[in-house]
Amino acid sequence: MPDLSHPAVAPARPAVALPARPAVAVALPGTGSDAHFARRAFGSACAALDLPFLAVDPDPNRVIASYRAALATAARSGPLLIAGISLGAAVAIEWAAQHPNSVSAVVAALPAWTGADTTGCPAALSAAATAAQLRADGLDAVIDRMRASSPPWLAEALTRSWRSQWPDLPAALEEAAAYRWPEPEVLARIQAPVSIVGAIDDPVHPIAVAERWTALIPHADLHRITLDELGADPAILGLRGINLPRHAATS
Repeated sequence: MPDLSHPAVAPARPAVALPARPAVAVALPGTGSDAHFARRAFGSACAALDLPFLAVDPDPNRVIASYRAALATAARSGPLLIAGISLGAAVAIEWAAQHPNSVSAVVAALPAWTGADTTGCPAALSAAATAAQLRADGLDAVIDRMRASSPPWLAEALTRSWRSQWPDLPAALEEAAAYRWPEPEVLARIQAPVSIVGAIDDPVHPIAVAERWTALIPHADLHRITLDELGADPAILGLRGINLPRHAATS
């Protein structure tokens, strides 16, 4: 299991400017989330660059396969800028490692873990526990408990996405809980520049993981935010993560 108390931190690097002329940006939501939130996170930054943009709604019965299929389809238009949140960030990184010639750049927001052993991964434990509660108590009871313990912005986002994925939501959460996060050697293989956005006060997506990913990925830079900033405007993920010059999207 990774030692999060002593993350490997790379020496300071200059900010990574994403390369020119991605054909399209594809946004992948996190566990239990949806295209609506991914669009709020990255859509305005891409619109400001006149960059075609697709936010993917997961198929709750095949979340990861549906993300990979959307990426493969989009890549027919040319190199991709892939922007992923949490689980979506991991799928983006893995796809970039497997298809280096099809990826212009990656934005990896809120990475949750490194490596296949997720015994202590807060995101995996949370997904498994929520799936079990949903199967035992039903959607309405679990949403009520979630809303009582979550900040308003997160409660609203999850209420919308969970209802849209019901009754298949438990299967989607169980798939996420069983997911094997990218190993260090996969991260080290990434050729594209990667902007990583981590929240310094997020216990489910520890900032130490974002720091470790930054150290392991050859061309990566790290942007730190807070959960209050994310809640105030999810577009901060795109504003901090997408460094593509405007002229690059149209040249």
